[in-house]
Amino acid sequence: MRELGGDQITEAVAGCVAALRPAVARDWTEVTAGGLDWNCHETAVHVADDLVAYAANLAGRAQDAYVPFELKLDEGTDNSGLLHVIETTGALLAATVRTASRQVRAFHPYPFRSADRAGFAGMGIAEVLLHTHDMTQGLGLPYRPAEELAESVLAYLFPHVQPGPTPWQTLLWATGRGELPGRAPVTDWRWNNNLVIPAERLDLVGIRPAEARDLRLGGDGGFEWIEGGPYEGTRDAAGFLLKAYEGGVHRPEFGVFALVRREDGRAVGGIGFHSAPDEEGRVEIGYDLTEAARGDGYATEAVRALADWAFAREDVRSLFATTEAANTASQAVLLRAGFSKVSEDDQGLAFELGK
Repeated sequence: MRELGGDQITEAVAGCVAALRPAVARDWTEVTAGGLDWNCHETAVHVADDLVAYAANLAGRAQDAYVPFELKLDEGTDNSGLLHVIETTGALLAATVRTASRQVRAFHPYPFRSADRAGFAGMGIAEVLLHTHDMTQGLGLPYRPAEELAESVLAYLFPHVQPGPTPWQTLLWATGRGELPGRAPVTDWRWNNNLVIPAERLDLVGIRPAEARDLRLGGDGGFEWIEGGPYEGTRDAAGFLLKAYEGGVHRPEFGVFALVRREDGRAVGGIGFHSAPDEEGRVEIGYDLTEAARGDGYATEAVRALADWAFAREDVRSLFATTEAANTASQAVLLRAGFSKVSEDDQGLAFELGK
């Protein structure tokens, strides 16, 4: 699949500079940027500051906070110089994203306190697209980015937002900048980087809608799989995730996770929830491993990690899973993870684990 990355950052920044360049002779400090409280000069500096901050956090592997520095323009920098700063900081983020490995994560507060290279690319692109919109609105300039860019930002950073009639219109609505027929105005929003749950030897890496779409179509979802992966169950689960996303009912924290081996960054299987918890706090889980990864305890480790994460939440009170009667290996996984058998019939066995 084409992962969100440096090329798209470069495209977004080039579109920003091209849209704003016709107004470089104007006083941007005297023009409010769209619906923001900032003027256009402040907004442009903010874009550059975010781009370099994202590059710094990813390059520096920041874990608990932003790298402690702030962008400051030289005194007397004009609008042409400011656009050059945006170009330069965009190039720094693009280069950092291109050279970072897929497993690297660095600090960002929303919502799980970390992001990977695709997340930082998406956030940089979102800042550029949205604030270019704000500035061109204030300056009375035309601007409309490529729909593919907006669609990628939505599918990576807004998994909780149902796709709309066009990606750009949907992104504007999702960030409080526009309207969509049949949907209430948005007054408060955050983007949503994917969740990663650490286990002993594995990371449970949240699969985003863009990655789920690729998996469902037969791709690798952007993961490097061991031989035989991804297995059929992971592809099926990706399809259910995609259906929930398109229906506007996807809750990313109760989605599907790739099981990524920490020692080499290769995916060995998948695990996840069938839905969000019901009113009683009960939720079903499922999992699979590629055949080459079976017998090493990965499934048990993953189930335990997912259970620990779920039970740390107030909205989960019990987990359950079902297996075919002949699948004794899966039954052994659940028993080792602390589940108890609660029923058995012609359709298979059911297991449950409570707080």
